[in-house]
Amino acid sequence: MSDEAPAPLHVGTRGSALALVQADATEAALAGTFPALDIRRKIIKTTGDRRTDVALAEVAKAEGVFDKGVFIKELELALDDGSIDIAVHSLKDLPTVLEDRFALAAVLERAPVRDVLVTRARGGLEALPPGAKVGTSSVRRARQIRFLRPDVEVTDLRGNVPTRLEKLAATDSYDAILLAEAGLVRLGYLPELPVDPADEPVLGMDGLFVTRLAEQFFFPAAGQGAVGLEIRAGDQRSRVFAESIGHAPTWLRITAEREFLRLLDAGCHTPVGVFSSLTDGTLHLKARVFPESEGSPRSGEASGTDPHQTALELFQSLQ
Repeated sequence: MSDEAPAPLHVGTRGSALALVQADATEAALAGTFPALDIRRKIIKTTGDRRTDVALAEVAKAEGVFDKGVFIKELELALDDGSIDIAVHSLKDLPTVLEDRFALAAVLERAPVRDVLVTRARGGLEALPPGAKVGTSSVRRARQIRFLRPDVEVTDLRGNVPTRLEKLAATDSYDAILLAEAGLVRLGYLPELPVDPADEPVLGMDGLFVTRLAEQFFFPAAGQGAVGLEIRAGDQRSRVFAESIGHAPTWLRITAEREFLRLLDAGCHTPVGVFSSLTDGTLHLKARVFPESEGSPRSGEASGTDPHQTALELFQSLQ
């Protein structure tokens, strides 16, 4: 019998506060399942982290990176050269279709999926005055806010979650900003369940208030709130580790959402909102798809037990 110690497992992550919390959760789950495993973290700066000089929608064009590669390119390079074994991603940053040498092996249990509106004044979306400046780097969020409130002005907003909150609190450049509920919950700015659904305070940020936007009203991104674990496609050792901590109900939901995006041939800047729920084994999907140019969105819904078939029915239901 060999006395050689098992090889360590290298986990790669971006260095933002939210990415590090997601890496913490991944490593804690691995350590809980494999107590003797030597887990080593590698923090990697991605193109999206480095290029804060232009709007996020322009970063891919400026860098020659396609689809959602602005936040994953360097992590995939590290998978390629073997310096990491599992890349931890916010799933909505991951391309719908991966290159053949990579695979999405598992997802952690999903956090809340909604978007939130953060403001300095109480009253939420309805209280924003005409001409209010709303900050976001997401094309999907920008199109939806203009669809729901065509009288407000959408302004580009970059930076990690704490930076964005600080920009809203400290300057007059924005009257409100749009963020993911999952990020605020994971970073401790919001409790997972609202104590009072109206004008919730941002914890630790005096003078900021949150409105959680219901999915049926403001459609989230496919995969929003989920943490994805990407591996080299042929790396069975890493696959076993990732799958062992995966969450099956979340996997079912995100499979349907991502398959719908694949059917749409939707990239990272396609303004598509889609969300799912799972009740007694039955998937329920709804979507809102905006045209590339100005115009009203198409919408649809479908239910079923097979994620790929349900996604196809959702695609066929769009009108």
